[in-house]
Amino acid sequence: MFDPGEKVVCVDDKFHPEIAYLFTALPVKGTTYTIRECEMGRNQWVSAQKGWDSVDMKVLLVELSNPLDPSTLKGCPSELGFAARRFAPLETISHTEKAEVRELIPAGR
Repeated sequence: MFDPGEKVVCVDDKFHPEIAYLFTALPVKGTTYTIRECEMGRNQWVSAQKGWDSVDMKVLLVELSNPLDPSTLKGCPSELGFAARRFAPLETISHTEKAEVRELIPAGR
């Protein structure tokens, strides 16, 4: 999906509150990040009783670090990451998304 060192832009920064509280750092829509790692991860939190219900690609970002995923502490601990679908390769974002990114950048930069 993505390679380490690849530049991506966040296209979706809407997190459910039950998920957001687990993180210390979240990506912001329109911000450019660098892929640190891309691997299999969990997707879609169902409830505190049921946990995660499917598997998806996750990315870790150079610019953000987070605590270990509490659901992996007993097995193979891994850092909380973000669904890869929340990001687009920097060079392939659409004209609409580029316009949205420009709106987020303060004048004079």
